[in-house]
Amino acid sequence: MGIRVVLLEDEELVRGGIRLILESDPGIEVAAEAPDGSGVVELVAKHRPDVVLTDIQMPRVDGLEVTKRVTALPEAPAVLVLTTFDVDEYVHAALQAGASGFLLKDTPPRELAAAVHTVASGEAMLSPRITKRLLGTFAAGKGSSDARGKMDQLTPREREVAIAVAQGLSNAEIAAHLYMSASTVKVHIGRIMGKLGASNRTQVAIVTHDAGLA
Repeated sequence: MGIRVVLLEDEELVRGGIRLILESDPGIEVAAEAPDGSGVVELVAKHRPDVVLTDIQMPRVDGLEVTKRVTALPEAPAVLVLTTFDVDEYVHAALQAGASGFLLKDTPPRELAAAVHTVASGEAMLSPRITKRLLGTFAAGKGSSDARGKMDQLTPREREVAIAVAQGLSNAEIAAHLYMSASTVKVHIGRIMGKLGASNRTQVAIVTHDAGLA
């Protein structure tokens, strides 16, 4: 069964282009689309997508509100945010709200489809081009002391795994880098998320960056 996507984008031409890119991948199906997020909860309930791909700036209900509404749902799909800008405060807020990652709209087609596969599998999609700037700009502020306090709860090994997550490494890459099995990495990440109060890997990355450890 392929990955089901709900696509939210207010510009019809852009939305059509994204749909064509995604559906050129045999493993992806665009189950529904809309020009804003006002009906996203109903779309998710009806189509049971694996991923909600949303523009950040839309009329009526924007991508930040979409993220909040979707991540609050039981068995919520992953949320992947699209933005025109390399550093966008709304994107950081969406990540804090539980989005699995973000991409620029000029991302090459192959990378866009790959990102959908990545977040559908439970991994974070942190674009190397803008992650450092975005997290450095918006995360290293007044919450840094809180982040350091949270990170102090981690064991040394858990801290190593959290740093690797913040660097954008996959479970397999973390396993190879830290000489442990992929299943052990998964267990560590589960414990890290619990201790940090994070709902996904992206939030682990934010706290780790905020604490100045990545």
